Amino acid sequence: MLQYLRGIAQFISVERGIMLFMISVGATFLFSQEFTWLIALFLGTIVFCVWSAVDAINNIYDVELDSISDPSRAKFTKKLGKTGLAVAVGFTVLSLALGTTTLMPFVVLFIGLGIVFGVLYSVPPFRLRKTAYKPIVNFSVGAVPMMIIAAFFNSYTINIIVLIVLIGVTTAINSLWEDLADYASDLNSGSRTIPIILGFRRGLLFTIGMGYVLIPLMVLAGFLFELPLIYYTALAALTSFITIRLIQKRNTLFKYNSDSPKLCKLGEVLAKDFVIVAIIFTVSLMLSSLLKINPLF
Repeated sequence: MLQYLRGIAQFISVERGIMLFMISVGATFLFSQEFTWLIALFLGTIVFCVWSAVDAINNIYDVELDSISDPSRAKFTKKLGKTGLAVAVGFTVLSLALGTTTLMPFVVLFIGLGIVFGVLYSVPPFRLRKTAYKPIVNFSVGAVPMMIIAAFFNSYTINIIVLIVLIGVTTAINSLWEDLADYASDLNSGSRTIPIILGFRRGLLFTIGMGYVLIPLMVLAGFLFELPLIYYTALAALTSFITIRLIQKRNTLFKYNSDSPKLCKLGEVLAKDFVIVAIIFTVSLMLSSLLKINPLF
């Protein structure tokens, strides 16, 4: 039973869902400027359901690619069969039903938009996940949840727009790390992702550079929302961690060619580091929003 639940969690990419849930909770506090736990949990649940549906759809249509990059995931997806499709449909219907209860057309519209982007990302003949447009589509993974919350509060200030762009760009860069981790399977399947177009080493350097581009945007978001010191402390610590890691691995990064196993291994290590960084940043954003709204929290 435990193994089955673990497989389901992997099938819907529960770690991504939880990250987006936490971001949505923090964004709800920032957008409303109130300590509204029930609304935050409600909107976070909607976001979790939307991307559970999207990730389930992705795993269904990526099962052959996952056979190379993630055999255990592919094996479980095949084992699920029609149950996997039922899970995807169930989360889709649930997210739309929850959105409908708000009686807000734009909330339902943005939920539907998230599902549509999920279809464009994975389902043939579109399957943009195999093209250089993948990061653009993945921008929606972070941006759409923020748009759902903005629509709920009917608020579109410059602060909110900056946060929408920040979270969207973060998920777009995360997709570049996923492309690096899936480089071998994408190459064998004929995909034309950015790392394949640029070559692994230049793709890795491009992804690292895009990560550093996020820092000014993160600082701007903190400044506009007047977030507490803990936010900037976490941001400085994460930046230092990645920088030190790159300095330590500089020889591997610049010495080996794109097809070098050592360079590919470094890409996998840095991809895992980025996941850790994203999780810690997400937690710090949520805690910062709580501390701003309720300093006694």
